[in-house]
Amino acid sequence: MSLAISGATRLAAVIGSPVRHSLSPALHNAVFEATGLDWRCVAFEVAPRKAVHAIAAMKALGIGGYAVTMPHKADVAAAVDEVDPAAAALGSVNTVVLRSDGSTFGATTDGTGFVESIRSSGVGLVAARVVVLGAGGAARSIVDALGRAGVADIAIVNRTRSSAQAAADLAPGARVGNVGDVADADLLVNATSVGMGVDDLPIDASLLRPELAVADIVYHPLDTALLRAASAVGAVTIDGLGMLIHQAVLQHELWTGHSADPALMRAAGLAELTARSG
Repeated sequence: MSLAISGATRLAAVIGSPVRHSLSPALHNAVFEATGLDWRCVAFEVAPRKAVHAIAAMKALGIGGYAVTMPHKADVAAAVDEVDPAAAALGSVNTVVLRSDGSTFGATTDGTGFVESIRSSGVGLVAARVVVLGAGGAARSIVDALGRAGVADIAIVNRTRSSAQAAADLAPGARVGNVGDVADADLLVNATSVGMGVDDLPIDASLLRPELAVADIVYHPLDTALLRAASAVGAVTIDGLGMLIHQAVLQHELWTGHSADPALMRAAGLAELTARSG
């Protein structure tokens, strides 16, 4: 891939700590190269509690867009000039745009990206019954977006009931649930880190069944123990790369005003994951 840079090149960046593992530069640069947009995406390591300085640098240097990852999403939400309603409700921003007037706008594309990954897999959400495992930042964004997607019921399963209730308060039809809710669910979402780099399951495999669609936000490994177990019983599975790609597509559109091909991003992401595993 040729990444020629000129004096007119616009810069986007992913900020986080740690950030070297991020797939965002590979995803965005693949689209920039394929479409001829004179943009490039890099990764900046930004220490915890330094996000406000990153926003100031964005304005000073004319950096066109940020993809924001942990631990900065809440701090960035407080540091930008304006946030969209969903980001304000979550207190979390994963995308920042530098506007032409020099102001910064923050949005969240995580939840909407997740919903798009489910829809693109052919799984219907209208009137669906969903179980979400976890109540952290990713789970909260997913619950919020599912609530706006027309699902009938969202059962949130988490070890800490107060955290589950806080997530449930974000969406109509959401409630604190338990693993027994999986028996009546149409979609199971693992929004925890269980399965990341290890062969652990977030629930007992005996709860899985062919009629259940199963989504995992973990993408390292791409084929998690949960997805393998779900596939073994004939369930539809959606891997964690889908959410990452579709939220990046939305970021690209916010930054540049141009659409992005999710298939192109997926190919770039798979190639990067393969290179790292080699």
